[in-house]
Amino acid sequence: MTVSDSDYSVDFERLSAALTAAVREHPALAGLALLGSASHDAASRRDEWSDHDFFAIAAPGAAADARRDLAWLPDQERLVLTAREGEIGFVAVYDDGHVFEFAVAEPGELAGALAEEATVTVDDGDGSVARLIAESQSRAASLPATDALNDTRLVLVKLLIGTGRLRRGETINGGQFIRQWAVKHLVLALRARAQLVDGAEPAGIEPTRRLEVAFPEIAADIEAAIAQPAERAAQSLFELTRRLLEPGWDEFPTAAADAIARRLGW
Repeated sequence: MTVSDSDYSVDFERLSAALTAAVREHPALAGLALLGSASHDAASRRDEWSDHDFFAIAAPGAAADARRDLAWLPDQERLVLTAREGEIGFVAVYDDGHVFEFAVAEPGELAGALAEEATVTVDDGDGSVARLIAESQSRAASLPATDALNDTRLVLVKLLIGTGRLRRGETINGGQFIRQWAVKHLVLALRARAQLVDGAEPAGIEPTRRLEVAFPEIAADIEAAIAQPAERAAQSLFELTRRLLEPGWDEFPTAAADAIARRLGW
């Protein structure tokens, strides 16, 4: 189902307002931070597939109560699914397919959290939520630079292991090594090299997000590679890695790539 941009925008903002009101009224909750495209700063990139990502901050000692019952989520009659993701994470799905992804936690439980765009819509009198978000954004901004060489090495390793698993008959696990882990390391390496060579923007918390906007041709090549049967996908990613990263880069692990090609008959 598709909806018009104006209809989606209105409903998104209505849900944001309803969520804010629900958190404000809940005795166990002290704050709310809307994250990513749910925030005001990133509203321009929302579309009909955008989710509500947020931190619901519990009052001291009240996190267990807030996590035990999600009856505080807005539009209860439209909820078709809720599930937990780990100790503090949750997901909720509405009858139109809209998704909430969120954490319910006290500030101390989010001590290592990372955040980029964020809007605090509910805070306590001490500004605990604003402080938590500022610290999370600072951590994200100060993440160590991606090591392009190490990630390139890991691309080669994941392709080697994944192809070996395929040939052993472990098609599901081998496919994960190829289509998931090798791709993630390849994207990290490509973004890091682009940043060093061309001054491109850093990868951010999740390097594969919006790759199609930043590097459309590369994204199309990766998509075409992984759309193939698993071993052919692995060989295509291997060839793509060499084509995009090896020329003009003296540190590229050429000897390792040659050894892997020999081992796999590529």
